Amino acid sequence: MYSTASEFNPGIPPSSFMSFLRQNPHTSGVVLEDFDTSFSNKFYHSHLDDLSNINSSAIVAAASLVARTLYFLASNNTDLSDSSLNSVKVNSSLVDELLGCLLNCEPGLSCDLVNQYISPSSTCPSHYVGVIQGDPSEPFIGYVGDVPRFVWNFMADKTSGLLKNVGPCSENCSQTGGVCIKQEIDGKGICVISTTRYVPAYSTRLKYEAEGWIVLPPNSSDPMGAADPIWTESNWNTISLRVYSVQGAAYDHLILVVGVAVTTLSYLLIIFIKAFLAKALKQD
Repeated sequence: MYSTASEFNPGIPPSSFMSFLRQNPHTSGVVLEDFDTSFSNKFYHSHLDDLSNINSSAIVAAASLVARTLYFLASNNTDLSDSSLNSVKVNSSLVDELLGCLLNCEPGLSCDLVNQYISPSSTCPSHYVGVIQGDPSEPFIGYVGDVPRFVWNFMADKTSGLLKNVGPCSENCSQTGGVCIKQEIDGKGICVISTTRYVPAYSTRLKYEAEGWIVLPPNSSDPMGAADPIWTESNWNTISLRVYSVQGAAYDHLILVVGVAVTTLSYLLIIFIKAFLAKALKQD
């Protein structure tokens, strides 16, 4: 089921596809989402937005749709009942394993799948968006988190073709299209042919120029401007809360009575001492 996009919106939800449309409005593409008209998630951007809110079966179904569509377009086969098309299956066990590795702390990045590609710095995967440091076109590997590094290695491996003479990266990766994967495991890595590239994601209204970031002014003629807002992180400090307990009325009354009694006794004691000193001085 599909419907014509409203003229009051760009026709697609916010996604990386907007960058392509910005360069060429006639670019064809499809964005798959799990909603029809508006995004709805009451746990969005909270600690409750975790693996329990994800339907792995929906991910498997979407992956199957994408895989069969790509096969259909690549083979130029118009027969939708073709047995080869129906034989395209998605490894649901791999999907479940990826969810456990990337969205949970147990097993998290300590899972066997991740350890085949990288040496993670922590067990719990970080879902913090992060701050882009330096030129985004040539990112320093030390600034790239565990999750992006694993995803890049994993995608490069699964979509690659091995070189004829597989060897350490330093020997064979000079070949056009060659990339080095699994280098963190043994320090050598494996060279494969892959078109997988690391592309940092940031707003289309941001531009890196002269070793710094600049914000492009809003363009009223750009239909993507309204759907691609820019936001900043206002406070990096950890949010804390201090709670003070309030005593009951009876305790307050007791404190008042004790205070009045202490004041009265102090006054009487001062009078007694004053009288005693006056009498002692007269005798002298």
